[in-house]
Formats: sequence, structure tokens, C-alpha cells
Amino acid sequence: MLFAMIFGGLIGYAFGRFPGFLVGAAIGAFLFQRMKSRLIGRIQSLQNNFVESVFAVMGALCKADGVVTRDEIQLAEAMFERFRLNEEQKAIARDAFNRGKQPDFDLDAELNRFLQSSGRQPAFLQMFLQVQVSAVAADGQVHPAEHEMLVRIARGLGLPESQVDQLEAMLRGAHAGHAGGSPNYSSGQQIEDAYKVLGVSASASDAEIKRAYRKLMSENHPDKLAGRGMPESMREMAEERTREISHAYDVIKDARKQAS
Repeated sequence: MLFAMIFGGLIGYAFGRFPGFLVGAAIGAFLFQRMKSRLIGRIQSLQNNFVESVFAVMGALCKADGVVTRDEIQLAEAMFERFRLNEEQKAIARDAFNRGKQPDFDLDAELNRFLQSSGRQPAFLQMFLQVQVSAVAADGQVHPAEHEMLVRIARGLGLPESQVDQLEAMLRGAHAGHAGGSPNYSSGQQIEDAYKVLGVSASASDAEIKRAYRKLMSENHPDKLAGRGMPESMREMAEERTREISHAYDVIKDARKQAS
């Protein structure tokens, strides 16, 4: 704000000396506040749209197998707490979840609405998909009907189907890590999943793998996403994603070291 006042003041001074400086400074401060208010309003709008669309699509996804179970409803409630939603946001999320369960819910229209509000930022779209995968796979598994809808969601967001495979692999890696004990780097499934998480093939060179790792870590850095409007409540999930990316990179490095 100080810069805006000084800049406006200097312009005013050029036209009207000291009185012009005062007027220019006042105008600069006014314009700064307006720009700040618009930016804050845009971020808040993006965050609200994120929460509403996330839970509306989650409601539809939970009904992918034909019925929404009590466990799935409890899972949605747990998500409210995990994302640290305030009471107003919880009300928005509940209404959205119930709307998504309705037979006439238009999934494609909802995804398109989110695309428009998010500015099609790749990291936001990936985070949106990650929430959906986490929601249906709290037990470490994704059932066929759910996988099919996840693929449809990914396509609706303009993301490749491989993103679903990547997130499911990431989820398996997380559950393997939570199982306790030292990770088994010789596990063929774990190594295969690690390559999927980084989005590279097993034939990729060490340099290509390192570039893919750095790119993913940069794109998914929680502070960077927060600066683009990601709700603070989603920070934990963003941090979880970067941990899984880092874990996958370590699995690949150790597997290659053992193989050499």
C-alpha cells in the first residue's frame, strides 16, 4: 500500500506539486484497497466454489455403486473435520453432497463450473481429483464402478486417465507406509506404483526421473497452491501429496541402487 501511495503521490506532484502529491497519494491508496478487496473476494469465491464442487462430486461418486452407505456419509463428515471447515462451509458442503446424490445431478455441468471458477489451473484440478480418490478409497481400495467414475471426472477436468492411476498408486503407497515396518523396496508393486506416482516409465533415465520429481514438487508446493487460492483447509492434503511424491522418488532411487 505504501508503494501505491508513493507512486500516486509522485504522479500527483508532477502535476500539482505538494497538493498534487497529497491528492495522488490518496488516489493511490484508494486504488490499492480496491484491488486488494477484489483479490480477496476472488480468492474467497474460488475457495467456496472449490468446497461446493468437491463435495457435490463426492456425493455423486459415493453413489456410483448404486447406493450411498452410512460409512460413506460418515466419511464425508470426516472430510469436513480433516479440511477444518467452519460452520458455514460445513453447511455448504452438506448441501452440495446431498445435491450430488440426486438422480438428476449433472456431473459434467458441475465439473465445467469448477473448471471455469478455478481458471483451469492444473494443480487445482489435480487436487480436486485427489480429494475424490481419497474419499472413495479410505480403506485402501477403489472399486471398479468408482474407478470408472473417477476416470470420467478426470476427463471432465481435462486430465489424462493416467492421473487416476497415479493417485491410486499414491494411495496404495500411503497405506503401505502406514502399515508399519521398513518399506520393502524390492516389492514389484511398490516400485511400479512409484513410477506411476512420478508419471514416468521404468525405462526413464535417472535424469528424467529427477526432472519429473522436481517438477511435481514445484507444482504441488502447499505455499504455491495457497498463493493461487487453495483453501487453507486443503493444506494438509497438499502436504500429504508432496510427501508421497518424495516417497516414490526414494523408492525408485533405492530400487535402482540395489539393482546396480
